[in-house]
Amino acid sequence: MAPTCLRPLLRYRSFAILFLTPLLLLPLPVAVPTREAKCAYIIIIMAVYWCTEVIPLAVTSLMPVVFFPLLGVQSSKSVCLQYLNDTSMLFVGGLIVAISVEQWNLHKRIALRVLLILGVKPALLMLGFMIVTAFLSMWISNTATTAMMVPIVQAVLDQMDNTEYDVTMMEQATGQTNTVIELEEKNASDPTSVHVISNGQVPDDPRSSEEKKMRKHICKGMTLCVCYAASIGGTATLTGTGPNMVLKGQMNQLYPNNNDIVNFASWFGFAFPNMILMLVLAWLWLQCSFMGLNLKKSWGCGTERTAKEKAAYNVLKAEMKKLGPISYAEFNVLLMFVLLVLLWFSRHPGFVKGWATRLFPEGEKYITDSAPAVFIALLLFILPANKPNLTSDIKKPFLSAPLLDWNVVQRKMPWSIVLLLGGGFALADASANSGLSAWLGHQMTPLGSIPPWAIATVLSLIIAVFTECTSNVATATLFLPVFSSMAESVRIHPLYVMLPGTLSASFAFMLPVATPPNAIAFSYGHIRVLDMVRSGIVMNFIGVFCVTLAINTWGRPMFELDTFPTWANSTTNQ
Repeated sequence: MAPTCLRPLLRYRSFAILFLTPLLLLPLPVAVPTREAKCAYIIIIMAVYWCTEVIPLAVTSLMPVVFFPLLGVQSSKSVCLQYLNDTSMLFVGGLIVAISVEQWNLHKRIALRVLLILGVKPALLMLGFMIVTAFLSMWISNTATTAMMVPIVQAVLDQMDNTEYDVTMMEQATGQTNTVIELEEKNASDPTSVHVISNGQVPDDPRSSEEKKMRKHICKGMTLCVCYAASIGGTATLTGTGPNMVLKGQMNQLYPNNNDIVNFASWFGFAFPNMILMLVLAWLWLQCSFMGLNLKKSWGCGTERTAKEKAAYNVLKAEMKKLGPISYAEFNVLLMFVLLVLLWFSRHPGFVKGWATRLFPEGEKYITDSAPAVFIALLLFILPANKPNLTSDIKKPFLSAPLLDWNVVQRKMPWSIVLLLGGGFALADASANSGLSAWLGHQMTPLGSIPPWAIATVLSLIIAVFTECTSNVATATLFLPVFSSMAESVRIHPLYVMLPGTLSASFAFMLPVATPPNAIAFSYGHIRVLDMVRSGIVMNFIGVFCVTLAINTWGRPMFELDTFPTWANSTTNQ
């Protein structure tokens, strides 16, 4: 309970933050009436609103449209152009494809098929859940993936629990029968020994409390592995999670001549190995924490399937049977999904000319990753969900309803994230054009004496902590322009600090409120906040370690991080 004197303040907390923040910061633009100060004034207010969420994040994101023109920072036309730019359209196109995958339950079919292949030994079952969740999270939203996977995990755990209970009851019943027979035989030879066990009762099995404790640990580990894998998997693709799109958009905003250095293929080449490494280390950590490293018990080396494992397998098989054979619509969606991934990878692979250059004049200049994303999205509204009617029955239309309906997209599309991205791009553009980015960079010149790897590691840790209490998109939006300015001032490659910062914004592992996947997993009641904090601290260190390793090994030649690029230098001199 809060002290009595603080209760009125807590009651009016939102009101106080909403109105006092602009008033307390007002001396900044009044005392220093420059465009940089006015831009900083709006950015600080938005940062406070984003962190405290006194108004919805998306609503805060609309503030630049009103206040930048009023304060003379930028024109309305310039600000509004940032809200639905190329990066936003890439995000929207990718989300529409993801919605179609969800709509036809294709993601569930993929998940169940992989789990049945991998098996149901405890260690393999956890690995299976993590692989499936991470893979799906690469293409559809982390929240949707977790919302689908946690009920499957819950069903498997419940069935294993029920089977274990049934087996235990049978063993106890068998044991009790044997005990009664032994007592009767003993009573015939020694009548004085009857008092040893009265009423034929058998003492409780001392292992039962240990088994309950172990079962509880397994439930915690299985639930946490899903929400952690969702956050890790989203980092592997450019459209997998919001911060990745923030980086892509801000690179285009701040460095328009960057030769499309961050595209779908280059991001995947860098982030996918990092995701695999993180996933393996996370799996080992959760194994050690909740199941132990007993190879015979966890891996089932040299043992047959137990009743629990058979029950878990039967649950997965029953769920798969409910889906039935793959439908015409599912096949079409799968085809469109594979086609989109191929178009993204082959547009500009880097080592050979892509289809954009070979098929279209000046295609490399005009075509970006958003073009194939929106093209496939358009096809989903055209292709039929059922086979064409080739019969002579004129009452039935030739083509059925399309794979996607706009009402479904409108209901499932996270428009708030689209506005949040737009608000971030507007802030980055205003920071660069007002001179605020250059001023910030100048203030950070003394950091040039610190080794770049140390700067990147410290910044990753700061972001990983900050993102626990703030939206990951808002975190990336606030920090990436600052990191860009700092990189320019100390003459290191901007991506050397922006890439670790972007990935670290997704490392929200410690609190249920940190990210929606954590909240979904927490809502099932298996884990406490303390369990998540203990596991999450180590997960944060694992994440920062993997990112630091990635940026200093395969990331260096991939993005030429040892040099300060000319496109960053020309931007600085503008």
